[in-house]
Amino acid sequence: MKKIGIQQIIDHVAEMCIEANTFLSADMMEGLHRAKGSEESENGKEILETMLCNFEVAKNKNIPICQDTGMVVMFVTFGQDLTIVGGSLEEALQAGVAKGYEQGYLRKSVVADPFIRTNTGNNTPAVIHYQVVAGDGLKIKILPKGFGSENTSALKMLKPSDGMAGVKEFVLQTVETGSPNACAPIVVGVGVGGTMEKAAIMAKEALSRPLGKHNPLGHIEALEDYLLEASNALGIGPMGLGGINTVLGVNVEVFPTHIAGLPVAVNITCYVNRHVEREL
Repeated sequence: MKKIGIQQIIDHVAEMCIEANTFLSADMMEGLHRAKGSEESENGKEILETMLCNFEVAKNKNIPICQDTGMVVMFVTFGQDLTIVGGSLEEALQAGVAKGYEQGYLRKSVVADPFIRTNTGNNTPAVIHYQVVAGDGLKIKILPKGFGSENTSALKMLKPSDGMAGVKEFVLQTVETGSPNACAPIVVGVGVGGTMEKAAIMAKEALSRPLGKHNPLGHIEALEDYLLEASNALGIGPMGLGGINTVLGVNVEVFPTHIAGLPVAVNITCYVNRHVEREL
């Protein structure tokens, strides 16, 4: 039986928090370079160039790529034959976030109560979603989520009769309303099906799928292509100042749902779409 000590988990999570906030993933960098090459607006080109320069400065100086270093969201896949030694998995994951945000000099943005709003001082607690699977592996995916874009996200309980057309309309409406305030060009995660909370969780995790990697279902891949093209046809552009690059990618996930419902969630993230994944 495989065993992993909690200190190993703490150290990995701390490193992942720092990495995610300091280095943008290769797929996002490639997407931004493509956007810069295709952008027709002079304002848009200048904005994209500034964004790319910012990433180089952050990498060279080992500083955050954005001042909003986010609230940490984790997706943890836990093998049922794995044994955690020295403490609980939950405690180790939270301790890793605290360590990473302290050692990386990352901004602490989490408040302990949504009304009293006293800062917790170490950016915990993280929001953690667990999936138990066969085997003895441990896979951790980290998404530090900034709230400029999070605040533009939305969820709607459509009727089954609304169908694909209703989903398209709601997603495009959310993009049109939210993208100017979400530091475009954005990435759009969409969850369709399940229950209210399942749709939202799918939309969140969809943001971690690399740009250009489509849903394996043919009709969903076609939906992703349509939404990307239609979103960029809105002309909102980088930072909402006009252009043809409003959205870098649309990732849609689906799940079985009830005969009486069609839940749809749209989770928007800015051009700093941070996601890091490791398997221990």
